[in-house]
Amino acid sequence: MRNYVVTITRVFLAGAAVLVNPDSTWSANPRSLSGVVQTGGTSSSQGLPNVPVSLFEATTGQPTVLGQATTDASGRFSIRYTRNISQSIFFVTADVGEGVEFVSILGPNLPSSITINELTTVAASYSMAQFFRSGVISGNSFGLQIAAAMNDNIVVPATGQSSTVLLNSPNADQTNSLRSTRSLANLLAACAQDPTVTATLFALTTAAGGSPPSNTAQSLANLARDPGRNVDGIYALTLLRNLYAPQLVIMPDAWTVTVKVNDSGNDAPDFLISGPGNLAFDERGYAWVTNNTTQGSPNSCTFNLVLKPNGQPADGSNGTPRSPLTGGGILGAGFGVTVAPHGSVWFGNFGWGNPDCTWCFPTANGNGSMSRFTLTGMPVSPPHAYQGGPVRVQGLVSDANGNIWISSYGNNSLYVFLHGNPHHVVSFLQYEGSGPFDVALTGNGTARVSNSGGLPFGENPRSVAKYALVDGILEQQFLRYLGRQLRGLSVDSHGNAWVASQGNTRVYAIRPDGTEIGHFTGGGMDSPWDTAIDGEDNVWVANFGSLHLLTPPFTGRLTKLWGVNAPPDHTVGEPISPATGYTVPSAGSEVLLHNGDPLYGQGAPPSFIPMMRQTAVVIDQAGNIWSVNNWKPDIDIDFGGNPGGDGIIIFVGLAPPPTTQVH
Repeated sequence: MRNYVVTITRVFLAGAAVLVNPDSTWSANPRSLSGVVQTGGTSSSQGLPNVPVSLFEATTGQPTVLGQATTDASGRFSIRYTRNISQSIFFVTADVGEGVEFVSILGPNLPSSITINELTTVAASYSMAQFFRSGVISGNSFGLQIAAAMNDNIVVPATGQSSTVLLNSPNADQTNSLRSTRSLANLLAACAQDPTVTATLFALTTAAGGSPPSNTAQSLANLARDPGRNVDGIYALTLLRNLYAPQLVIMPDAWTVTVKVNDSGNDAPDFLISGPGNLAFDERGYAWVTNNTTQGSPNSCTFNLVLKPNGQPADGSNGTPRSPLTGGGILGAGFGVTVAPHGSVWFGNFGWGNPDCTWCFPTANGNGSMSRFTLTGMPVSPPHAYQGGPVRVQGLVSDANGNIWISSYGNNSLYVFLHGNPHHVVSFLQYEGSGPFDVALTGNGTARVSNSGGLPFGENPRSVAKYALVDGILEQQFLRYLGRQLRGLSVDSHGNAWVASQGNTRVYAIRPDGTEIGHFTGGGMDSPWDTAIDGEDNVWVANFGSLHLLTPPFTGRLTKLWGVNAPPDHTVGEPISPATGYTVPSAGSEVLLHNGDPLYGQGAPPSFIPMMRQTAVVIDQAGNIWSVNNWKPDIDIDFGGNPGGDGIIIFVGLAPPPTTQVH
């Protein structure tokens, strides 16, 4: 063990000088933040003496130092402060020495006591990965607070132990993230023991063409953003210590950390999550999620979901909605959800049911419609939704003027509710069998529409179309035929559309003039269903897997491709994710629904596939990727009447936040 002594007199974070706020003054009765800096956690721990500790408030630039201390012989410290609430977030660093830095994220409210150790550092580096690029934690307060909430899904800052979220279903050993975080904590424990391990870690986590990280927290943030590089070398380092247990026993395909959520807010059988289809974030970071079916059946459900920024169900407090969301004519919501700029949330209802269904509307088998809610979760649309016009709605998007663009699969049309008024509508009838699936907007207000050619196999012509709303009339500006079974699409900052082509496992890129940039595959891509563009214009792909019967159960994966800003040593559309994609392996426990039932029901064979068939991928403002488990893995069972997937996989800190809201 090193001899921990104070060797510096000025505060540095990741090699950058940080000045104490010159405007800060201590009150006559300051309060104190107490804590401990230690190495080790689950099996043993040791306090670290003589370690400089600093309390910071994050800003959009250099963080502000609010107080400093040095640990005593048992690793304990106390820092006086005068303000315990931030419009941003607080965090604490411990300079253990020789490049080893531990961090603990405290969020917008200071607690009374904290622990700083390897596990809090893993959580901090991953949750803050997109804000930890320049050697300091900095960024906009909204994104930082979302990241801090995700930090608490990984670790308890007060104790330095794994969170109850990771310790329990649907995480624990149903996924490998609990063990992954502990393996990475063991790596940091080895760094604290041996400077050569630290040097090796820095070499393995240096970004291509970049400078080596200056401390371990920054090093793990680099790993969080690029988790597929040097996986084997990182794994070897994690085996050098075993203070945090249990750890991984099999090398992962990438060093991603995920949080799986499956709580609708109501464990009654008719309200269990079953087939989430897509989601959209509101201005508070709440996720509004469509839900397709009733769990254990192929039938439409009559509820959707609202989740807090940390993935937990919205509870109705302080004017927020309560999950599950009911009323307003919800019936088998599919791919369509959007949040309008003036506060309305719209859902598209695909709508179906059993023959002679008594609760489907307006006909015995449903026909699709539109539902509208306030941001508080109150229905605005009537009990049977807005009927007439759009039929079996799929993708939706709102423009800056509150116009709601609607891909109406059931009657081959594009609709626009002008200024969100369902009684003031314009539409464009496309070719027979086009089956419009998704719609996305460019910066200049034009729309791109993906035409599926029909569900599920897209036997009719498939295409991407461009539309403009000109003097209240929809004008088609191009129609480009390509692909097979087209699904979700998104638009990058240059106006290029990226569309998932499920039937031939390709993603097509189309320029604003309708010409094709190219079509791409690889990086784990398998029958893609949706795309998303991150803040660097790279492309993320949700994979559904084959629809053909008698195929093996599908293991979900996330794909990343270089976008049009690919660096000189890479090409547009080249895979960034490994050949497996970014997956979520099991650590040995069977997948359970939120009520504790097995995924396929009581008495059914167990499933050990936590990430399933994905239909949407959406990036929040902290860089967390939300990927939905729409269908279960075994398509033979699913087609037999039990298709609905069980929740959402959140990849922590993996993507640069988009510059604009999507979907």
